Amino acid sequence: MTDEPLFVLAVLGAAVWASERLARVRGFRALGSALLVIVLAAVLSNAGVVPTYRPGDALYDGIFGIVAPLGVFWLLLGVRLRALRRAGPTMLLLFFVGAFATAVGVPAAYHLVDLPAAVGEDAPALAGMFVGTYTGGSVNFSALAVAFGIQERGALFAGATAVDALMTTVWMVVTLVVPRRMSGPAVAEEAPDPSEPPSGGAPTDPDVESVAPRDVAALVALALLALVVSRALPETFPGQWMIVLTTLALVLAQVDRVHRLRGARVLGMTAILLFLSVIGVLCDLEALARLGPLGGTLFGFVAIALSVHGALLFGVTRLLRRDPAAAAVCSQANVGGGTTALALARALDRDDLVLPAILVGSIGTAVGTHLGLAVALLLGAG
Repeated sequence: MTDEPLFVLAVLGAAVWASERLARVRGFRALGSALLVIVLAAVLSNAGVVPTYRPGDALYDGIFGIVAPLGVFWLLLGVRLRALRRAGPTMLLLFFVGAFATAVGVPAAYHLVDLPAAVGEDAPALAGMFVGTYTGGSVNFSALAVAFGIQERGALFAGATAVDALMTTVWMVVTLVVPRRMSGPAVAEEAPDPSEPPSGGAPTDPDVESVAPRDVAALVALALLALVVSRALPETFPGQWMIVLTTLALVLAQVDRVHRLRGARVLGMTAILLFLSVIGVLCDLEALARLGPLGGTLFGFVAIALSVHGALLFGVTRLLRRDPAAAAVCSQANVGGGTTALALARALDRDDLVLPAILVGSIGTAVGTHLGLAVALLLGAG
């Protein structure tokens, strides 16, 4: 093992490349590149190829504090608020029911397992991170982790990340099985044409873009300027700078000239996958073993939160006689994000749900950080 930053960065870049290739191979497609890069980086770290995270590490801290926020900013530039209506009323309804179920399930689990007793003063922030990630996927988990500085908490962050990664995989299996088991007629939804891209790109491969140097330069300049502005403002509550950054991105995304810049999703996904590779590096098996009873508490906390989320969402789906496959895709958009929701729509052979999966995934990315921060503050983060 070497601590040479350039070598470590090269290895992490190779892990991102490998995860993207594997995510396009049958058998790995349902896992998605986000989960795969965490697993690959964890294997490399535990094998001693790259070092685990240590507080003050310049490379890892740079990825946490600069690369990850920039990735969030770039991905949010793809959110066109006026286009979200094309997801269809049923998909929008079920998505927001799922987000509400998450906002209820996480605090319920928080109190049932007495998370503050197990985690201490970081418990509210940790709960907010899980609200964020189970509203719109790992982008929000990343944003809130950086906002509250939880990534510096070594074993706790490693444990939370490992539990989240494992339970996200389990939830993919759940959302594959439940629609096929639910009985009763479903109300037909007017399905958007899956061949129609959400904003000029092909929904079947949303991470592929044709880019020009001038567009990349503009995107980098905008992101860095927004990051400087967000951090220059006086901070009146924890995580304010991340909220300012995401709000700036959402406002800019509505400007046609900015939205037409090509390469935002490529830059954003690359930055987030690089961030997630560091999350994988944090999955130190020795550190997890040292968690002891805390590991069981975290698993119990997440299992309860997801159980409440699933029970409420699929219960409402049955009550309203809606399409269970649509509910499953919305749930996956909540828990895993737009990428895993798209993968689920494909796995369920529901091409009509591919475009809505992308769109509700965009909603989750847009609102997850805000909802997670709100719950964290209500629970006493500070």
